[in-house]
Amino acid sequence: MDRIRRRAGSLLGLGLVLGLGWTIAVSTSMPSWFDPDEACALRFGGADSSNIEVRTGWFPPSATCEFTDGSVRDFISPTRSAVLSVTGVLILVLLVAGLALTVRRLSGDPGPQRTADGADLTRRRRKHLAFGALDMAVVVAVVSAGNVLAIVLGGPPGGILFAVATITGLSALAVVLDRHVGPLPSSALDSRRRGTAAGLIVFAVIFAATAVTGQMPFFRLWSAPLAAVTYAVVAAVQWSRLPHYGRDHRTSHQSVG
Repeated sequence: MDRIRRRAGSLLGLGLVLGLGWTIAVSTSMPSWFDPDEACALRFGGADSSNIEVRTGWFPPSATCEFTDGSVRDFISPTRSAVLSVTGVLILVLLVAGLALTVRRLSGDPGPQRTADGADLTRRRRKHLAFGALDMAVVVAVVSAGNVLAIVLGGPPGGILFAVATITGLSALAVVLDRHVGPLPSSALDSRRRGTAAGLIVFAVIFAATAVTGQMPFFRLWSAPLAAVTYAVVAAVQWSRLPHYGRDHRTSHQSVG
């Protein structure tokens, strides 16, 4: 069980990738989002597309075309719908398990303590803020492009899953940064907690800013510098909360004065 818990991130990542693939599979099985009436007309004999009513559903995956003569045709076959439904349930179970195990790791074994002995904390802090902000900017720039594809190809479920994947990715990046150039003394559990908090805050700020500016549901490229600034501020606050660093930092300033 401990081994599975340590692989929680991989399990969650696999579930998210499969989930996004599932949303794309369902979306592409439905009539074209650009012109669903025309898609029905082409599928079923070239009827007049202006008089076709299209109805779709995500779970179970379904799409029907209702014609003027009252006939209703399944755009997604019952067999395909059943296969997609069962697959979706299995992926959902995998996602829930991955999320549950990931959350449990935030209260697990702290692991060995990494001390600050011999470390230049001021230099380490500068590297953390500078490289962390740069990495966040690059990742969020890529996310801004992927966000559009996920929503267009995967619909609303794709957008939701992509948001969860973004939070997971930003948190994972923040955890790695914290372990390599983050505050000391620290443990692996401390890094996981600080990194997760940083990832959540960065995403929340981007989401809120996008909503306030009326750009939902698509992130814009200005999200990248916003993420960089937000992460730098969060990391600086996390450093300031360490008594060891705060005391040494104040002492160094008093010595210079």
